[in-house]
Amino acid sequence: MTISELYIYPIKSLGGISLTEAIVEEKGFRYDRRFMLVEPDGTFMTQRANHQMALLDVDIQGDILRVWHRHRPDDVLDLALTIPEVEPGVSRDWLNVTIWDDKDVPALTVSDEADQWFSVVLGKPCRLVFMPETTHRPVDPAYARQQDAVSFADGYPYLLIGQASLDTLNQRLTDPVTMQRFRPNIVVSSSLPNDEDAWSRFCIGETSFYGVKPCARCVLTTIDPETGHTGREPLRTLSTYRQWKHKILFGQNVLVKLTGEPVPVRVGQQIEVLARHEPWLAPPVQL
Repeated sequence: MTISELYIYPIKSLGGISLTEAIVEEKGFRYDRRFMLVEPDGTFMTQRANHQMALLDVDIQGDILRVWHRHRPDDVLDLALTIPEVEPGVSRDWLNVTIWDDKDVPALTVSDEADQWFSVVLGKPCRLVFMPETTHRPVDPAYARQQDAVSFADGYPYLLIGQASLDTLNQRLTDPVTMQRFRPNIVVSSSLPNDEDAWSRFCIGETSFYGVKPCARCVLTTIDPETGHTGREPLRTLSTYRQWKHKILFGQNVLVKLTGEPVPVRVGQQIEVLARHEPWLAPPVQL
């Protein structure tokens, strides 16, 4: 089994970036979901309620993060890829933000220019914030060790999906969907459909990863990332064979154990499964 695709999403719930190499860090791949859009009161914003966010694309050029609306590609916002807590001559505020049940997560405001640009593009007041290295947002202790932390991602640093899992889903759909619907970080080739549910420990190179639980999917997967339009699929079909305790599962939430400096993983690199647990769902019927 090998890595077939790698993705990061520098601004939570905006477009992703496909990489051939990504740096593994505790909170997630380097630059993954370190920025986030929030309401003026600090409540996080996502495509679930703001479908236009699906049409905001991002790219990294050197140390610059570029953002634009797909229908207005000439109106580009350039941002520094990292925001220092203290910068000479720059006044920057702290804002406590909320992501699901995590309240009062310390974040840095980015700039008035960024706030204005996003407010105009999305048609509602919002602010752009950044998570500095000093912010420690713990992973749910029911599934993690005390020191495990996560970025602005919904709950876990990494999401892994097997390509065969998507292929099996698409065989059941009238209109196939792309992997981008599910916003993974790591896509695996040559695994069995939904086999990743059972991976409790696996290695990529010398780095150990831990599968902690399958990912419960929400209505965000029903938003077409190309158009921003929403429908009933793929959740309706997934519910027929991937439902467990009233949750629809697809992909595996993953933690990492780093023993030294951050290391890269690459497309084409082999994955070795070292330990398994009981899968949360019985393997689907093969079509």
